[in-house]
Amino acid sequence: MMTTTTTLLSLPRLRHALIGLLAASSLATPVALAEQPISNDAAIARELDVFNNLYKELNAYYVDTLDAQATIERAIGAMLDGIDPYTEYIPASQTDDLMTLTTGEYGGIGSYIIERRDGDKRGVYISGPYADSPAARAGMRAGDRIVMIDNDTTTQWNSQKVSQRLKGQPNTHVRVQVVRPYATDSVKTFDLVRETIHVNPVPYYGVTRNHLGYIALTTYNQQSASQVREALLALKANPAVKGIVLDLRGNGGGIVEAAIGVVGCFVPRGTQVVMMRGRDKASERIYKTTTDPVDTKIPLVVLVDGGSASASEITAGALQDLDRAVIVGTRSYGKGLVQSTRPLPYDAMLKVTIARYYTPSGRLIQELDYSHRNADGSYSKTIAADSLGRVYYTAHGREVHEGGGITPDIKVEPKAMTRVVYNIVSDQWAFDYATRYVAQHPTIAPAGEFEITDEIFNDFKQYVDADRFEYDKVCEQQLERLRQTAKVEGYMNDSTQAAIDHLARLLKHDLDHDLDIHREEIAQVLAQEIVGRYYYQSGQVEQSIKHDECLDHAQQLLEQSGEYCRILHLDNKNKTKGKQ
Repeated sequence: MMTTTTTLLSLPRLRHALIGLLAASSLATPVALAEQPISNDAAIARELDVFNNLYKELNAYYVDTLDAQATIERAIGAMLDGIDPYTEYIPASQTDDLMTLTTGEYGGIGSYIIERRDGDKRGVYISGPYADSPAARAGMRAGDRIVMIDNDTTTQWNSQKVSQRLKGQPNTHVRVQVVRPYATDSVKTFDLVRETIHVNPVPYYGVTRNHLGYIALTTYNQQSASQVREALLALKANPAVKGIVLDLRGNGGGIVEAAIGVVGCFVPRGTQVVMMRGRDKASERIYKTTTDPVDTKIPLVVLVDGGSASASEITAGALQDLDRAVIVGTRSYGKGLVQSTRPLPYDAMLKVTIARYYTPSGRLIQELDYSHRNADGSYSKTIAADSLGRVYYTAHGREVHEGGGITPDIKVEPKAMTRVVYNIVSDQWAFDYATRYVAQHPTIAPAGEFEITDEIFNDFKQYVDADRFEYDKVCEQQLERLRQTAKVEGYMNDSTQAAIDHLARLLKHDLDHDLDIHREEIAQVLAQEIVGRYYYQSGQVEQSIKHDECLDHAQQLLEQSGEYCRILHLDNKNKTKGKQ
């Protein structure tokens, strides 16, 4: 009978034993250990074999039972983290979310939800039904806390689990019980029939500033191009409209074909919009518009910001390179990479970066180089911070630069959000106040006319509890560091202590004062939150553009046709395009 003995060597003894074994082996068989070329396919097979056997050994001998799914998904995540943030493993449970992003459709009740925590308590709330959705028609409201779905209590569920249960095949039934604040009968039950919910990529379009046709495009799905085309046709039919504003701020992108279609509304059929290139030149692919435009002449302004990415940058970059639009706002995100999905076993998917894209002038707008990391683990930039990057030329000979997103023709820096306003938003003070306001006011003025009056603002100030309002105590923290530094450096005495105490009193937060100082910003937040309860996302957008500095610049630009022509070099449109 054979027996095995496991010997535990100390680390130094084990290291010396291995070195001795390798040395002896190298003397005995020098040719066998010489490095031999290995093909990429062979290397992949070898490493997969190592991983497979490693996991089997781990599963067999590890002291605790392993969760196979969680362990393997962590391993996959670690592998993909070393590539780029857009290459992702998507398990079967999340593929529906990906399909919703691309198609703009899903089966459900039609509502946004949010997860909130109060200490150890967790709750999932309705944050806003879609207009004319099953949730909206049934009377569900933002602020309703979901406590039961069918016969299951949901008070300890997270938002992902609630979302999965609310979604389902159209024409199936679901019962949802909620607790509604500020209502006499606070527990309400809704029997709903799920429908195919269409996510409208153009939640609002209309005329603003008397002569601007405004279109808000929030995502790029299969409906985006047709919805922009429909909005553009409607606005052109209004004789008051003298120019178009396409708002791409906060639009994180979507499918490339939608971007081609949107650009196609404004430029001739067959115009090159974007070029994609993968590992080699053989993979190069050029995308051109395939439909007749709606209007190639009407003045056009495109709004972008740091949240405009991917397909938004394809749209803005193409319209800028073709000198078809003036870009207004702040620099876009800088995502010049293209992803495609690949099927995996058991209904999972891989979203993988397959190419870089280039605007019509030939520039790459990618901000970060994910193939190189800095010493601190951060990614390098494709263009050095002290460089503008390689120069390219638009159709009319204007200079544009590669790397770092789309740089606007007119830069409009947004006002920085103050800490008090940030806390009002992040800690849901505006959300909860709007919930109470709706309970007390059955109707309000139209979305574009509603204003935060002195009465409403003072009521909000009374609503905010100073004892529960959480400040980001930066001043207090800095003062405490100053005290400690003064002690360490030997400067702390009675007069220094008195000076710091006096400064602390001067910098002590006065909530009532802070709310008054920042009334303008707070009023805009409140107005959008309240209007959204009555007029949904469309109303929120209409309310938000009332006090929009980018739109003010667009208005001035389109009212000064000479400046618009000067920026786009329209007097050079018949000249030869500049060379790179």
